Amino acid sequence: MPYAFIFPGQGSQSVGMGRDLAENFPAARELFQEVDDTLGQNLSRLMFEGPAETLTLTENAQPALMAVSLATLRVLEREGGFRLADRVAAVAGHSLGEYSALAAASSLEIAAAAKLLRLRGQAMQRCVAPGEGAMAALLGVDLAEAEAICAAATEGPQGREVVQPANDNGGGQVVISGHASAIERAIAAVKGRGKRGMKLAVSAPFHCALMAPAADAMAEALAHVPLMPPVVPLIANVTATKATDPAVIRELLIRQVTGTVRWRESVLAMLALGVDGFVELGAGKVLSGLVRRIAPEGTAIDAVGSPAEIDALLKRL
Repeated sequence: MPYAFIFPGQGSQSVGMGRDLAENFPAARELFQEVDDTLGQNLSRLMFEGPAETLTLTENAQPALMAVSLATLRVLEREGGFRLADRVAAVAGHSLGEYSALAAASSLEIAAAAKLLRLRGQAMQRCVAPGEGAMAALLGVDLAEAEAICAAATEGPQGREVVQPANDNGGGQVVISGHASAIERAIAAVKGRGKRGMKLAVSAPFHCALMAPAADAMAEALAHVPLMPPVVPLIANVTATKATDPAVIRELLIRQVTGTVRWRESVLAMLALGVDGFVELGAGKVLSGLVRRIAPEGTAIDAVGSPAEIDALLKRL
């Protein structure tokens, strides 16, 4: 069975994540220690014990989620002799999960991914003053309808404002991002169409033009980070197509900061490659739920992040 391995983004974090991996597997402990040493922070203790409000900070949540995903993969490799290049047709990650996917596919070193995600989180948080930006989920709309709603909502009393699709999550859910007042106009517009819109509890308006300073920061950082061709293709967020050339991947990572995460199209692209099983590696089950809404009935979908789930997957593999 050809698999796609997928890696979660921000919002999947929770206090206690990764603790059972560390308690049961030396390979996981080693990886968490590597990330802690790289960042000069006891990030693993924050993951295991909280507090939640500190873990949820963008600069902590992003490298922490990557660490749990890669620890899960490391255990699969050490305990089960699993080789990603032998069993996986493609990798993909939702937003920050794209860095996890690249590290999993040996395109990016884990230490480099941790440093980049720390920088990415800090840079994104600095882009917009608190309260100036917002994000919202529009329910019951597709990407084209969301784009039309956003286009109409850009015009406000103070002139043009930013509002654009941030995540096309499939199943009639599109997340939009931009100036807070423009988000409110978009929510009113979608409700006027008899559909739902609700603001999200986020700290900044990710994946929109307001993140341009963060994209510049990532361009500077990525220029000095070695990237190798991934051992399996990456399905990139902003194009929903295969990427294997390190120069192209570097540019896509920069574009991703302000661009739309085309998750629905990415899942369809993986299905077109012949994938008939998706494995979400790491914390939570958010992506598994999204894939269930996109993929045809009968597609195998697993969320793997605990010792029992790792054991079950290895038995099937």
